[in-house]
Amino acid sequence: MDNQFFAKNDHEIIQPNIALSMSGLDFMTKIYNGELPLANIAKILNFRLSKVEKGSISFEGSPTKEHFNISGSIHGSWYGALLDSAMACSILTTLAKGLTTTTLEYKINIIRPLKLGTAIRATGLVKHSGKSTGVATGSIIGKDDRILYATGSTTCLVLEL
Repeated sequence: MDNQFFAKNDHEIIQPNIALSMSGLDFMTKIYNGELPLANIAKILNFRLSKVEKGSISFEGSPTKEHFNISGSIHGSWYGALLDSAMACSILTTLAKGLTTTTLEYKINIIRPLKLGTAIRATGLVKHSGKSTGVATGSIIGKDDRILYATGSTTCLVLEL
């Protein structure tokens, strides 16, 4: 993974006033271009931002042994956190300066288990972006095998801070 996508240290976070000073699309584009750090969870979950468009975000990564559950397979929360990030960030790309979003609820369907180290792309696509809520869907697809591993849907609250 390219370290330019991660915070320079574990304490570096983006302050809310920076994110709110620009549109969501501009904010996510600055992260993509390495001008701002991606959230620290990306390092923990082993993913990076790979595509930014209005209404669509993609992350690429792969599960590691740190993401195993007690049964020796990839923990469901890895799929969930990755899809939650992609879907919520896709909604963020549709928001104007001064607005942000937070997840109200999300649902995932794990269709088949990922194997350790499988390269994936998690994509979020906006279905609705309104004044108070946004709705998006997501998918995790293998980069090499093009197999669908998981899907998701979310409703996010739009906040003016």
